[in-house]
Amino acid sequence: MSGKYRLVVVDDHALFRRGLISLLEEMPEFDVVGEASDGEEALKVIAQRHPDIALVDVNMPRMDGIALVQALRRQKSALKVLMLTISQEDQDLIGAIRAGANGYILKNTEPEDLRKALLNIAEGKGVLSPEVVPPVLGVMQRGTLDSSPQLLSDRELEVLQCLAEGLTTQQIASRLFISENTVKTHIRHILDKLEASNRTEAVGKATQLGILRR
Repeated sequence: MSGKYRLVVVDDHALFRRGLISLLEEMPEFDVVGEASDGEEALKVIAQRHPDIALVDVNMPRMDGIALVQALRRQKSALKVLMLTISQEDQDLIGAIRAGANGYILKNTEPEDLRKALLNIAEGKGVLSPEVVPPVLGVMQRGTLDSSPQLLSDRELEVLQCLAEGLTTQQIASRLFISENTVKTHIRHILDKLEASNRTEAVGKATQLGILRR
């Protein structure tokens, strides 16, 4: 390798992001060239800084990590993406892989293992934390990684039903006992999965597909 691998760190928690950047700057193979607090900001930073690898959290406001990966792949970006998150939810894990992430590791990863993971990603290899291997294997064994029989998660179906009833983001959050940011994240996932441009179109498509309860 000539020179260092250029990294961008994307995480909405400023303290964690700054600590991670400090850690990465101690590793001679890497150069952190940018940071962002959500996917929308990350797209701008990536376009300006042209990194080799993006380290991306899953759950973030405005545009989350999975939506960011989807946006990058729609742009035909060859940028390598390593998800770095606390989430072990199957929906996040499989969603990230289906979106086109190159790896998925947890935030409790040791620094040396993170360094090795980044080097593997840079060399074109896939990376998974040991804790998330079983659910991935389970999905692969069921043959559902590329063709999941349930397009939307149970929670997304609940949100979709609320949308069909005409509820606002605030009303959905109140009914389902979740935050408004979480509702917005679910809605983004629903729009992406149904390839809809707005809530009304999503409800219409879901009805046509038989996903939505009448």
